[in-house]
Amino acid sequence: MARHSPLQLHSRSRIVMMRVGLAAVVVIFAYLVFEFGRIQANYNIVEAGVERQAYEDQIAGLENVIAELNQEVALLETHRDIDRAAYKDVELSLSALQDKIQEQTDAISFYRGIVSPTDGSAGLRVQDMRLSRGQSERAYNVRLVLVQSLKHDKKVTGDVSLTVAGEEEGTEASYSFSQLVPEESATSWPFSFRYFQGFDKEIVLPDGFTPEEITIEVRSKTRSIDSIEASYAWTTSPG
Repeated sequence: MARHSPLQLHSRSRIVMMRVGLAAVVVIFAYLVFEFGRIQANYNIVEAGVERQAYEDQIAGLENVIAELNQEVALLETHRDIDRAAYKDVELSLSALQDKIQEQTDAISFYRGIVSPTDGSAGLRVQDMRLSRGQSERAYNVRLVLVQSLKHDKKVTGDVSLTVAGEEEGTEASYSFSQLVPEESATSWPFSFRYFQGFDKEIVLPDGFTPEEITIEVRSKTRSIDSIEASYAWTTSPG
């Protein structure tokens, strides 16, 4: 095994120290060049720190503003929902009020037809006749209101005759009230009143029969009060 003399060891140590020193000089020189460049570019580490802190403060402030705006949005959405609920209540109240107004208007029209009819004629009249579907497929409800106009010094009595005309198996056909009433129902339709009287009657149409017209005959049994007859196209309205 070769041995190194003390002179060779000293020389090698010196070379290593010189390399380390040279590397340190290079690092220091590079840092000085970097700092010189920042100084030449008017860079100040203190000012940069201040600016950085200012930006961080602005960011924090903006985040606070965003949080506040989010709270306002949530509050506005809550108010919007409340307003919608309030609007719905107002809408329902308005609808109910309109229905009430319509009821009052119909009532005024009804009583005006008794006291002062538009044609100015006295006697019996059909104030209202409506058809609506019943519970079963071929069943219908007949709503009839009779009035005595202008003169009410005597009670009028009599009976109502109803006839439904239409088509059955390609030919014309008609059925009377007694043929259309459900089983165990009265086939007669009497009336007796001084001012007005309302009726709700149920009829059941035969299978295969298509109704087209309904005729109401109000037959008076009271002297000086004439009988009347009125025909209507077969149309149904909501019950």
